[in-house]
Amino acid sequence: MLKDKTILVTGGTGSFGQTFVPMTLARFNPRKIIIFSRDEMKQWEMAKDYTNDERIRFFIGDVRDKDRLYRALDGVDFVVHAAATKIVPTAEYNPFECIKTNINGAMNLIDACIDKGVKRVVALSTDKASSPINLYGATKLASDKLFVAGNAYSGEHGSRFAVVRYGNVMGSRGSVIPLFHSIKESGVLPITDPRMTRFMISLEQGVELVWHAFEDMEGGEIYVKKIPSMKVTELAKVIAPEAKQEIVGIRPGEKLHEQMIGIEDAHFTYEYDEHFKILPQINNWDQDVCRIKDGKRVPEDFVYSSDKNAHWMSAEELKQWVEQNGDKIGKI
Repeated sequence: MLKDKTILVTGGTGSFGQTFVPMTLARFNPRKIIIFSRDEMKQWEMAKDYTNDERIRFFIGDVRDKDRLYRALDGVDFVVHAAATKIVPTAEYNPFECIKTNINGAMNLIDACIDKGVKRVVALSTDKASSPINLYGATKLASDKLFVAGNAYSGEHGSRFAVVRYGNVMGSRGSVIPLFHSIKESGVLPITDPRMTRFMISLEQGVELVWHAFEDMEGGEIYVKKIPSMKVTELAKVIAPEAKQEIVGIRPGEKLHEQMIGIEDAHFTYEYDEHFKILPQINNWDQDVCRIKDGKRVPEDFVYSSDKNAHWMSAEELKQWVEQNGDKIGKI
């Protein structure tokens, strides 16, 4: 589907873009991938890896700036929306800035994609958008709703919009694994709560879910990857077996357990071999056989949360992942 196509990635210098770009170049050989982001230094650093690859373009811009999006989207076939303000405490203390990027930016992108005739758009979401308790999660829930409704605005033959939702990305900048790695020599690791659990996903799995969404989507679906959970205390033991675990308490806006599908969404959720799909509640799209395909509706009391997950990552599995990806931890 992406072969010989032009793809734009908002926030493309972030963790997702750093993995999406080389994987997509190798798998599909697109005509062009445009990296759209506001940090010129990150673009300059990333460009060093693609000096002789004419398929890569860099475009300075911010999703808050609709005019700049219109210019960047000229001739674009597919968009991955990865730009976001996403650090939970930062969003709590800078709420207006988070709203400007995560909600207003989403609106700008939807409008621009429809007007420029972009074929398909996949927006990245988060487990924090399900039953949110913090501002970041609330803005991403609003963003998800905007992308779902964007299909009604674009018309039957216009742009299609879908969302992918997943949990903690292992080894990405700002996440718990590189944090523990950076301070393990101190002999003490901060644990917010010994009961805390998190979903675990690799960046490669996240990229593959986006590819699947592009291929499968009719418009308005929220794709939720089936991924394992892990207790944060067990994760800490793998990273620094000898370190003391110090309980420091939950930070503002932080959950004890993460959730990707709440009971309110169960009626509209279907299960597949490797993922779930939450179908839109509007326009009776949740009853559309083209969107359901071969899915099986989940039970009415279904909840997909990190503490009630059927699949748990073992210490050995995480240890193996760390050994294989040690050179990338905290750098992407």
